[in-house]
Amino acid sequence: MKALSAGCLLLLSSSLFGALSAAQAPDRKVEKSARPAAAATRLASAPLRLFDSIPVSTHSDEARKSVELAIDKYENGLLDDAIVHAQHATEKDGKFALGYAVLSFVSRRGTPDAAALARAKALMSRAAPDEQLLVRWMISVQDGNLLPAIMNMNDLIQRYPKNEHVLYLTSEWLYFQQDYDRSRQEMENVLKINPDFSPALNILGHAYLQTGNPDPAKAIATLKRYVELQPGQPNAEESLGEILSQAGDDQSSVEHYGEALQLEPTYVTARVGLADTLTLMGNYPDAHEQYDRAISAAESARDSLHAEYQNALISLWEGNLAAGRKLLEALTEKARLRKEPYAQFEIGFAQALLAPNADAEFVQLKSLESSLRDPVAAAGMTEADRNASLAAVWRERARAYASSGQAQAADQAVHDLEELAAHTRDLIVENIYESAHGYALFAQGDMANAADELATDVHNPLVLRQLILAQEKLGNLRGAEASRTRLKYLRASSVEWFLVARPTSANAD
Repeated sequence: MKALSAGCLLLLSSSLFGALSAAQAPDRKVEKSARPAAAATRLASAPLRLFDSIPVSTHSDEARKSVELAIDKYENGLLDDAIVHAQHATEKDGKFALGYAVLSFVSRRGTPDAAALARAKALMSRAAPDEQLLVRWMISVQDGNLLPAIMNMNDLIQRYPKNEHVLYLTSEWLYFQQDYDRSRQEMENVLKINPDFSPALNILGHAYLQTGNPDPAKAIATLKRYVELQPGQPNAEESLGEILSQAGDDQSSVEHYGEALQLEPTYVTARVGLADTLTLMGNYPDAHEQYDRAISAAESARDSLHAEYQNALISLWEGNLAAGRKLLEALTEKARLRKEPYAQFEIGFAQALLAPNADAEFVQLKSLESSLRDPVAAAGMTEADRNASLAAVWRERARAYASSGQAQAADQAVHDLEELAAHTRDLIVENIYESAHGYALFAQGDMANAADELATDVHNPLVLRQLILAQEKLGNLRGAEASRTRLKYLRASSVEWFLVARPTSANAD
C-alpha cells in the first residue's frame, strides 16, 4: 500500500477506537457561593447544550432544538425533513455556526447548499470550542479534506465517547468513505451504549454485506431488527428491501419495498429501488411503470433524472444496447439543460462504459473530464464528490488504455490519479488510484502487484472482476473464490453490474 493510505489508516486505527473506551470528562461542579445573586448569574448564563452534552454558542433554545431535530431526521433517512429543521435553526439564529454547518451537511446528499457551507465557515470562529470542533468536522467532510476530517473526528470521539449521535455521524461518514469494517465496529459500539438506537442498525446491516467477509444472514437480521424498532417508518422497510435485493432474495425485496410505498406512496427512493429489483428479475414492463411513477413523484431534478436514467438502462437488460445508447444520449441533453451535475456525470460515465469502441470511449471520457474541471459545469457538486467523479473517469481511462496496449497513456492516467490522491487525501480517491495502477500492472504482466493494488478497491464490480482474473492467473484459487463471494453481493441494476453479469451482451454490437 502507498504511504498515504498507511498514514490515514494509522490515524483511524490508533485514535478512533481507543477513544471509544475512554471515559468522558465529567462536568466541573459549580462551587457554592456566599452570594446567591452571583450564582444565579452564572446559572443564567450557562450555555445551551446539544443533546445535553455539547455546549453551543446560540442563545436560542428553539434554534438548538431545531438542530437536534435536523440531526435526528437525518439519522433516520428523512433528508427533506432534516433540511427543513436545519433551515429553521438558521432562521431563529442567523449567527449560529452549527445551524449552517448542519444545513450544509444534511443537504449534501441531495442538492448541496454552498451558501450554507460558506456561512458556516464564516461564523465558525464565533462558535463554542466543542461546537467549533463539530463544525470543523462537518466542513472538512464536505470539502473532501481527509486528514482534518479524521483528526476532528478523533477529537470529537475522545471528547464525547458516549454520545450516540457523535458516534453515529462519524461512523456513517466512515461507511460512505467505504471503510466498512471500521464503520461496523463503531456502530456496534453505538449499540452497546444504546441497543435500541435504530439508525445504527441501518448502517450496520448494510456494512455486514459490504465488509471483507459478507454476512447476508447477519445483514438481513439486523435490518429486520431496524424495522421492528421503526414500525410504520418507510425508510426501514426500504433499507431491508435493498439488502434483500443485494442478497438475491428478490421476491422478499419486492414485498418490503411495497410496504415502504404503502406507508409513503411518494417515497421516490423506495419506488426506484422496487423498479431496480424488478429489472433484475426480468420483469421489465412493471419496472418501466415503477420508474415512471418515481419520475412523476420526484421533487428534485436529481431524483427525476436518476429515475429516467435507470429506466433507460432497461434497454440493456432487454438486449437492445443500441436503443439504450440513444436513450442515454437524449437524457444527457436533458440533464445539461437542467444543469444537474450529478445526473450529467452518471449518464456520461455510463455512455463511456457502453461506448461501441475505444476511440468513442476516450472522446466521452475527455468530455467528462472537462466538465468536472469546469467550475460552472460542476456547480452544485460537493468538492468531495467532484474529486471522486474525476478519479473514476481517470481510472476508466487507465483501464481502457491498458487493455488496448497503450501503456504510456495508461501510466499518465495513473500519474494524474496519484497527484489527485496526494492533493485531496481522500480515501475513495486513493483507492481508485491504486486500482487504476492495478489495471496498468495487470497489462504489464505483473500479476502479484496488480492483485495487491486491485484489492484496495473491491467495491466496484469491474475492479473486482479484474482482481479475480489476477488471482486466477496467480493460482490463488481460494482468494479468487472469496472475491467471487464479494462480487455476488454487489448485485445492482447498474451499468457496472450489467457489464460483469452479461459481458457477451455488452459486446453484441
